[in-house]
Amino acid sequence: MRVWAIANQKGGVGKTTTSLALGRAMVARGLRVLLVDLDPHASLTRAFGVPSDPPPSGVVDLFGAPPPTLESLMRASPTEGLDFVCAQTALATLERRSATQPGLGLALSQAITRHGNGHDAILLDCPPTLGLLMVNALAAADRLIVPTQCEPLALYGLAGMVRTGEMVEKSRQRPLPASIIPTMYDRRTRIGRDTLAQLQDEYQGRIWSEAVPVDTQLSNADVLACQVFSGDMPGRAMSAYTRALDWLLAEEQAVEQAA
Repeated sequence: MRVWAIANQKGGVGKTTTSLALGRAMVARGLRVLLVDLDPHASLTRAFGVPSDPPPSGVVDLFGAPPPTLESLMRASPTEGLDFVCAQTALATLERRSATQPGLGLALSQAITRHGNGHDAILLDCPPTLGLLMVNALAAADRLIVPTQCEPLALYGLAGMVRTGEMVEKSRQRPLPASIIPTMYDRRTRIGRDTLAQLQDEYQGRIWSEAVPVDTQLSNADVLACQVFSGDMPGRAMSAYTRALDWLLAEEQAVEQAA
């Protein structure tokens, strides 16, 4: 079972859309996928139409004692083979609890270990801040996926996220390869083209050779969350995410063959 953390220390780069799109693309290949919303803003949870009041059961419950199983928390999405675990606003209080409650940094990893092989992939939609929730995700993941917007300010968040991944890799003493997916690319603008060229130059070997274009059909994540399509999912962006998944799986296979 693969566990991917979709993370960036900058907001607005398409983390939730990337999580949903990769999940949908995996399901289209016959894989069973679990999406876990780790962001207190709960964008993925809202995309599935789950109201925040009353608070749903979800990720924050994994930090209780005794912790529930992921199976007991997950919900089925309208897309067969795609399940999800909700986030709650109470996740924002975990930082305070961590000072007096040791071991919270591994709560998610332990829950995934107990989960067994119920899914072929677990995708962790991370918050845009380096804190307990992102630490949990990076401790549990075997791969870091970093979506990054094709605009200059996003370069700083990307650099910080890559450094964070490298530090976590050293501390946990097992590989955490980082794969970068450029998003929200507008080839009509010079700033978009220049930023993509800079990304490709600075992160050779770790970045997808293409980019996910701006696409109004995916402007709202609930399109990917709640709409069921009988054939190929529409839009240039979803087509790009499908190719990005091909690249991610090919890179994964190459690492396995080299080991």
